[in-house]
Amino acid sequence: MQTKHILLIGAGKSATVLISFLKKTAENRQWQVTVADADLQLAQSKTGVSDFIKAVRLDIQDEAARAALIQDADVVISMMPPALHYLVATDCIRFRKHLLTASYVDEKIRALAAEIAGNNLLFLCEMGLDPGIDHMSAMQLIHRIKAAGGKIRSFLSHCGGLVSPESDNNPWHYKISWNPRNVVLAGKAGAVYKKDGAEEQKAYEDIFRNCGEVATGLTGQLAYYPNRDSLSYMPVYGLEDAATFMRTTLRYPNFCRGWQLIVELKLTDETEQYELNGISVKEFLRLHLHRQQLSFSFSELDTDETLKQQFSFLGLNSDEILPLTKASAADVMQYLLEKKLVLEPHDKDLIVMLHEIGYELNGAAHQVESSLVVAGNDALHTAMAKTVGLPLGIAAVLLLDDKITLRGLHIPILPEIYEPVLEKLAEEGIAFTEKEY
Repeated sequence: MQTKHILLIGAGKSATVLISFLKKTAENRQWQVTVADADLQLAQSKTGVSDFIKAVRLDIQDEAARAALIQDADVVISMMPPALHYLVATDCIRFRKHLLTASYVDEKIRALAAEIAGNNLLFLCEMGLDPGIDHMSAMQLIHRIKAAGGKIRSFLSHCGGLVSPESDNNPWHYKISWNPRNVVLAGKAGAVYKKDGAEEQKAYEDIFRNCGEVATGLTGQLAYYPNRDSLSYMPVYGLEDAATFMRTTLRYPNFCRGWQLIVELKLTDETEQYELNGISVKEFLRLHLHRQQLSFSFSELDTDETLKQQFSFLGLNSDEILPLTKASAADVMQYLLEKKLVLEPHDKDLIVMLHEIGYELNGAAHQVESSLVVAGNDALHTAMAKTVGLPLGIAAVLLLDDKITLRGLHIPILPEIYEPVLEKLAEEGIAFTEKEY
């Protein structure tokens, strides 16, 4: 029997647990796994030594090297930045290989749908945490309610990567467990959603202002802000008639308060470039405020101890010399966040997901809440890495075992995908708890 071969492209923060899962699977099944990354040492540190998994260096822009790896695989998992998936996708079509990603389906990938189906391939996107586990768990609930005759009136889906309470020791109540650039730019596109029968929009300048709150058992009150485009998922979920439909991101409440001020001070701006040349953070802030024609001084924070602690913690008023020569405000913020909000080796992160669904059944109003809490083990084996990586790994195995036979371009909203994947995730300790009201 021919040995199955899985190619994983990208060995970054979110790939750690996925690599461990693929390695264990390969050793049990006598399959082969190749992990390709621009940083060979990073990939090798995660694969270890085994006859069934190997690490290779790959420049994703090297067409010949990329093609050679993809040609030799049965299933390709791309953990590259979203803009680079297209390079992998075109090669997968060329060599007739299935492709899995955790990223949203963009227009370039969507344009390949006919070729994907015509080559009898499965391209399964949005197969991580959010998007991914959120789709699968929500659709399982939605289909169950509809099958019983229920009519869904309200749908709110919340998800956040947080720091676990025992590792929460800074005034931002946050530590970085995924791409830090995404943290800096979160909310930039604004948001559109539906609330009480009306479409609502929120500009970036207001995303973190007056955030809603939800109660969770382990973490207490959490704040949420709306994701970029909830409306496009209403037809995907079959909830066009819902009066309220919102997908959100969770944070601890004080994070939103502090980040709102960061946004107001335009410290996430990417357009204006500054010649820094050995200036301090304090001097950069002064230069930035002058250039943006903004009035702000640290004395204004004397009446708000929380904001004062947050800005001081990031060092925005410090004499530290920035190791950057030319940078935007967003670049400076990213540098500060990566330095100050780092997950220490012993720290644990936390994933919290909550679906709130209101529906009518037999003339009565009902509410179901389905929640997921996953804790990380340490700064390497994070909850983020578990919940982003494991759905991809499980789907790859199910696909190679012919337990997922679907073909074409898909996200995981169909029972053929979500039922077996959620079952396997539960075996890995990723399981939802439901409350019905």
